[in-house]
Amino acid sequence: MPMEMDTTDLIARARAGDHNAFRDLVQGHSHELQVHCYRILGSLQDAEDALQETLVSAWRNLGEFGQRSSLRTWLYQIATNRCLDMLRADSRRPRIAPPLPQATLPEPTGAGDQPWLEPYPDVLLDHLLDQRPGPEARYETSEAISLAFITALQLLPPRQRAALVLRDVLGYHAAEVAQMLDATQESVQSALKRARATVDNHLADSSSTSSTSSTGSTGSGRPARQPDTAAEHRVVARFTDALERADLDALIELLVTDVRLSMPPVTLEYRGIESAQRVFAAVVFRPGLTYRVVPTRANGQPAFGLYQADPHAGVYRAYGLQVITTADDHITAITCFNTNVMTCFGLPRTLPDTD
Repeated sequence: MPMEMDTTDLIARARAGDHNAFRDLVQGHSHELQVHCYRILGSLQDAEDALQETLVSAWRNLGEFGQRSSLRTWLYQIATNRCLDMLRADSRRPRIAPPLPQATLPEPTGAGDQPWLEPYPDVLLDHLLDQRPGPEARYETSEAISLAFITALQLLPPRQRAALVLRDVLGYHAAEVAQMLDATQESVQSALKRARATVDNHLADSSSTSSTSSTGSTGSGRPARQPDTAAEHRVVARFTDALERADLDALIELLVTDVRLSMPPVTLEYRGIESAQRVFAAVVFRPGLTYRVVPTRANGQPAFGLYQADPHAGVYRAYGLQVITTADDHITAITCFNTNVMTCFGLPRTLPDTD
């Protein structure tokens, strides 16, 4: 009851124009709203923009909040629809893929419409992973932030994407989702049926190499990830060592047979250990190149800032960010991002050459 009275008082003061009251009212929701926007948009920068526009809209329209739903639900409704508006805007994302590495890439094993995707720093997930989804949720919180899940979401049409996140990640009832999307329950159920099939098929394909080694399971029958384990620490140490020693054989030993290598949004994919070996040999382990690696984490997974030595300047320059998916002592997928995302992880542009 005291908390409800505090919220009512803050709403009244905010409606009267008290900016500090509005800040106190929404600050407890801001971070989860940013993660929500990231899930739908696949980009941290886009999510930050959507969050700011959501808060501006909430401030301007607070007088229309009739408290028929919770403030949190009202904010989620605004954020979701702002994300949908952004997805409809053709100019919001570059249509030209970033340049490929300065090397001749082998023939890919697959090519197609790679979804727009950026990694999300784990440091921003500290409080999120402590939250419990609603009873209607089908996906565990840790699964619903993984790169595989975010990638699967980007394969969906915008409204299917929003419906699935609201219903199956956050656990809202179908009637609430319909109201938030200004749709009928029948249309929401239809969108969910199609969205679930796409997402579950993608996750099943992504986890096919690791399902037999996992001991936990999610409510939907998929294996539950158990990150930051001793095995994961071993993989991180071996992967770092292989890169810094330019030991291609040691790196290949870490990969499962049908490992997947991708470089979103470049529309190339390499599947299988032989393809991965050709890519690393042609791009990363070219003669004369040396690297330093800075471990970090993204989307609940191990990640690495990769720096390439510049012999003319006596420094190591940012080369890219790699995120790996692990199963026991092996790597099942490597997702490579360009240097544009590294500042979000607090990674510098250069490292000193300490040799």
